[in-house]
Amino acid sequence: MLAAFADLVRTTGAGPVAELGCGPGRITAHLRDLGLDVFGVDLSPVMIGLAREAYPDLRFEVGSMDALDLADGKLNGIVSYYSVIHTPPQEVPSYFAEFRRILAPDGHLSLAFFESEGDPVTAFDHKVVTAYRWPIDDLAGLAGEAGFVEVGRMLRAPREEERQFRHGHLLMRAAK
Repeated sequence: MLAAFADLVRTTGAGPVAELGCGPGRITAHLRDLGLDVFGVDLSPVMIGLAREAYPDLRFEVGSMDALDLADGKLNGIVSYYSVIHTPPQEVPSYFAEFRRILAPDGHLSLAFFESEGDPVTAFDHKVVTAYRWPIDDLAGLAGEAGFVEVGRMLRAPREEERQFRHGHLLMRAAK
């Protein structure tokens, strides 16, 4: 999905891409390796420290996904992998609204999350904070309400070494 995301971002312009909820920066570095102008943002100063240490050539900032210090329409792409899962369900619409605000028209959003396999939004214990599994249609619907159009989706079974939840991926485009 990240390679497809990178291809789509390149077709719509050369603007920057943000990985929101970047953790230790591995996906940010992978996006750079795919040829994108990318930086990472995470709420945790500890994670940003690890990212800066591992990838000193990349830019990483401490920040919250619901109040980013970026101009409207500044980004050409956003990746948020397993970050929205930490957001209480009632707050997810405000995150999507912020993503839409900072994303240029026709910019792309790539989301990854734990999918609830037909159940409603379900809380589960996570090593950091409570996290949530989402029905893919519900998350796509909330993104749509914030001004995104679905480009693609994928569901995949967990690998043996992963938490045994189905994984959901959504690829969205910001409506004009």
